[in-house]
Amino acid sequence: MPAPRTVLLTGAAGGLGTLMRGLLPRHGYRLRLFDVRPVESEPGAVTADLADTDALRAAVRGVDAVIHLAGISLEAPFEKILHSNIEGTYRLYEAVREEGVRRVVFASSNHAVGFTPRPADGGPLIPVATPHRPDTYYGLSKSFGEDLAQLYWDLHGIETVSVRIGSCFPEPTSVRMLSLWLSPADGARLFHAALTATDVRHTVVYGSSANTRLWWDLSSARALGYEPRDDSEPYAAELIAKQGEPDPDDPEHARLGGHFCTRPPIWPH
Repeated sequence: MPAPRTVLLTGAAGGLGTLMRGLLPRHGYRLRLFDVRPVESEPGAVTADLADTDALRAAVRGVDAVIHLAGISLEAPFEKILHSNIEGTYRLYEAVREEGVRRVVFASSNHAVGFTPRPADGGPLIPVATPHRPDTYYGLSKSFGEDLAQLYWDLHGIETVSVRIGSCFPEPTSVRMLSLWLSPADGARLFHAALTATDVRHTVVYGSSANTRLWWDLSSARALGYEPRDDSEPYAAELIAKQGEPDPDDPEHARLGGHFCTRPPIWPH
């Protein structure tokens, strides 16, 4: 498909949304912004809840694609996750269907498979086809979103790339993050590839940079045309000196989801 010109970015006021607001226009996109909170310094942004179907449909109308980042990004009571992440994602897909938009990029998460054992050093990378093993209600909502994307492809022909994002920050902040880090620049490259690749149907990819300590298989992301350029390794020595190497026998470090499996951070952080 030709490169979309206008893309709706939901969750535009969040941490990842803020990073992408600055980076995606460099790839040729005109962004339409949507968030339940006002988007700072963006007077044209839509401030509304995903439950506001009229506002959501108006925001979707006429765009070429949607990057769906909106929702709670940590653990929360199920009722809050249900409203924001599960019902909100359903409403987004309904608006996309009703307005005839054909491409969505869905911000999934490694926490959709968080209870998957982390690979041993030198062992095989975690495949993208690994079964859902959510570590939280938050992770469960991302599993739902991936399944919803598959349903809307099969029923309605709406294509989605579900990106199981690791940790997208300017720099990694923990030893665990050395394996999952997605640099903001690589994040924009990955979203650009997800928006422009042809015949994606419903494709699930892992979202990280080309880290030396990588835990998962990036082949499905590379098949979209994603070419990561960054690596967390330059940050490794300082982080290990401060935090030490994780104990692989510690339950907190034995699973892909890390401390989400044992003591998840609660929204709001």
